Amino acid sequence: MNPKYPVYIISKGRWKIRKTSKELERINVPYHIVVEPQEYDNYAAVIDPEKIHTLPFSNLGQGSIPARNWVWEHSISIGAKRHWILDDNIRCFLRLNRNQQYYVSSGTIFKAAEDFTDRYENIAISGFNYAFLAPQASPKLPVFYLNTRVYSCILIKNDLPYRWRGRYNEDTDLSLRVLKDGWCTILFNAFLAHKENTMTMEGGNTDQLYKQDEDFDGRLEMAESLQKQHPDVTKVIWRWGRWQHHVNYKPFLKKNKLKLKSGIKIKQGIDNYGMKLRRTNGQK
Repeated sequence: MNPKYPVYIISKGRWKIRKTSKELERINVPYHIVVEPQEYDNYAAVIDPEKIHTLPFSNLGQGSIPARNWVWEHSISIGAKRHWILDDNIRCFLRLNRNQQYYVSSGTIFKAAEDFTDRYENIAISGFNYAFLAPQASPKLPVFYLNTRVYSCILIKNDLPYRWRGRYNEDTDLSLRVLKDGWCTILFNAFLAHKENTMTMEGGNTDQLYKQDEDFDGRLEMAESLQKQHPDVTKVIWRWGRWQHHVNYKPFLKKNKLKLKSGIKIKQGIDNYGMKLRRTNGQK
């Protein structure tokens, strides 16, 4: 079972690594990969050219923002009501069941997440949590978190009156803007993305935006930029040996409530969408 909404990967300088595209191919999920024109030949040598979209610009120095907005418009142009946008450094996708992580072998988790999202009239953004934030044998986690940030593996409602902006923390910024306007967000714990840590892989924004020297602390600038955008809910703090932002999402939990669409009836019981849990060699 595959997603009904288009799946996009934005990628730069990572045609040799291609973590997300390799994983989507492993689980047979159709996707579009969006690259800059000077890198088309490199990507076309290792990925089916029919999956590749070439951007009408290159090296703008604005990180992924222009590419993200191009994806948004492209998905609208093909008639999609929502679109998935994925970072290009996702190693694998997982299902969390009874606090055990299982590798998935199909795109069913995308379809299940879409169907849940589409039940409600006011979910602007949904997506998968990071695997390291839902560790095995941790205290019992809810199926999803309501009204928090969603990033790296995101399902976006296309007719929202927003677009990506800024240089850093664009996922958190977009989440906060929709929440402030009364929309809801869903961050699934039942379905997870195992993503490489920011600034640990060559390519992408690592060289363009996050590269540090003696006079530049990339993490501090990232945190301060979000604080300037959302000073009412954001603080800059020192934690785990580095600067980072801290966002207070509590006001949105109280105010923003899910609204079921008219005529939707939720069946009793559990629908596993045909998924079965099975341990294999190397299985989490």
